[in-house]
Amino acid sequence: MKHLAYLNKYFFKYKYYLLLGILFTLISNLFGIIPAQVVRHALQMVKANVDLYLLFDQAELQNSTYSLFTYSITFFGLVILGMAILKGIFLFAVRQTLIVMSRHIEYDLKNEIYAHYQTLPLSFYKQNSTGDLMARISEDVSKVRMYVGPSLMYLINMVILVFLVLSYMFSVNARLTWYVLIPMPILSLSIFIVSSIVNKRSEQIQKSLSNLSTFVQEAFSGIRVIKSFAKEEEFIADFAKESNVYKDKSMDLTKVDSLFSPSIMFLIGLSTVICVYVGGQEIISGRLTPGNITEFIMYVFMLTWPLTALGWTSSQIQRAAASQKRINEFLFTKTDIVSEENLKPEVKGKIVFDNVSFKYPDTGIEALKNISFEVNPGESLAIIGTTGSGKSTIANLILRLYNTGSGTIKIDNHEIKSFEIPYLRNQMSFVPQDVFLFSDTISNNIKFGNNEVTELEVKEAARNADLLENIERFDQKFETKLGERGITLSGGQKQRVSLARAIIKNPKILILDDCLSAVDTTTENTILNNLRSVMEGKTTILISHRVSNARLADKIIVLDEGRIVEFGDHKTLIQSPGAYRELYELQSNSEELIEEKYS
Repeated sequence: MKHLAYLNKYFFKYKYYLLLGILFTLISNLFGIIPAQVVRHALQMVKANVDLYLLFDQAELQNSTYSLFTYSITFFGLVILGMAILKGIFLFAVRQTLIVMSRHIEYDLKNEIYAHYQTLPLSFYKQNSTGDLMARISEDVSKVRMYVGPSLMYLINMVILVFLVLSYMFSVNARLTWYVLIPMPILSLSIFIVSSIVNKRSEQIQKSLSNLSTFVQEAFSGIRVIKSFAKEEEFIADFAKESNVYKDKSMDLTKVDSLFSPSIMFLIGLSTVICVYVGGQEIISGRLTPGNITEFIMYVFMLTWPLTALGWTSSQIQRAAASQKRINEFLFTKTDIVSEENLKPEVKGKIVFDNVSFKYPDTGIEALKNISFEVNPGESLAIIGTTGSGKSTIANLILRLYNTGSGTIKIDNHEIKSFEIPYLRNQMSFVPQDVFLFSDTISNNIKFGNNEVTELEVKEAARNADLLENIERFDQKFETKLGERGITLSGGQKQRVSLARAIIKNPKILILDDCLSAVDTTTENTILNNLRSVMEGKTTILISHRVSNARLADKIIVLDEGRIVEFGDHKTLIQSPGAYRELYELQSNSEELIEEKYS
């Protein structure tokens, strides 16, 4: 139960639901126990009246005795019916408190997990699969709800009922009660053993389910690749293998569950046999009446359902414990991206890197080595380099998606770690290399950068990204609904929507990470010309492997294997031999060859 102890704060929050549920359970069980005593009195009354009826055979009093007899039987029957109705009413109230409480806890827990996910660093998402994250917030939370709802309800009902029934049984005959309880230690031991097995197998099932969810999520996300390589049959076979693993583990758990309930029923049946045998001896000795034995047997049968449900409840609690353990693993994971001072100064846009080095925590790759540069407010800096040279890492560090390994980054002479993180990121716009669009309209995807803009501003941002003409061709224009991850659009269109989203935010710092790699040269030139006005007054970081993008920048740095190998402006670098000039000539020659080929 140590993992489930995390939920105690929710029980305290919804304590009134819990307390009312316990009260209603107590009342409903009282109305369930009273009929057993009514039956005892009815049997004793029947026995006495039958003897009296036979005594007045052929006498006038016999009719009166019969009338009294039938009246009493009817009265006892109505009392039992009334108790059943009242018990049903309070059972309804039990569900309206305890089950409703479980739904509130499920809602709160899902929100807590999702909110916590948002605080975790980028490295966490690189180390954990999307399918596993989804399984913990959906399947695992559902298992936990079964504990805080139905399992808890049945457990409370069992405890109260056992206490009430045993109290009545001991008050009637302690010797018979002790005999009836003989199978109970065996029952407790079997529950303990089975619960341990169920807990272990439940953990294995949840891990298998996470693997299955991850496989399906990746298959659906990469469906175009799967179809283009005609790999559908292979993926169907792989899915069958993963499903088979999940099925086998589920079957192993089902075998344990299927043996558990019959064992409990056997032990309860044994209690009934003991009750009849020992009770018969007590009747012969004159210490009990047949009505008492009937009452006892009814009590034993009252215990049948709660003790049978104990097996199911125990299984559900163990499954919930396994799921809550998995949830806690992520909830107890804390981010190291925290603010040291929560500063919110006015940002002008000066950026300083001072001997910054960085190694990715998940791979151990050293991406930057003693990087130093300075960008003044309103200036633009182009970062050029080959794939893997560390360009995107600089963008991630400015956005503070990672902490620096060594060295310092300052913005307006304040160390970046002193800024309140949401405030810092709100001063920036970022166009990532790997574009992500939401399953929403084009308009809302652009407004994601700033929800308070007008439709005219949305159109202007689209025009600056050279996207307006494309959008106008769609039937629903800006209200065109995009598919998952923007699948409706081409690669170049997605990049331009992402660019418009960044432009409309009107930030102090604009970071463009190879955002024009999927557009043609003509479109690129148009966008670059439009960006000249957009970049005015903003500190701009242009990251690219294309030299053509660097021409806009006031300063240029060339990276190679995480180090700065050249620094200057376009005019200076193009005149001196080096990596920048070599890259410029190589790309210029390639473009000329392409133009000659298709001219």
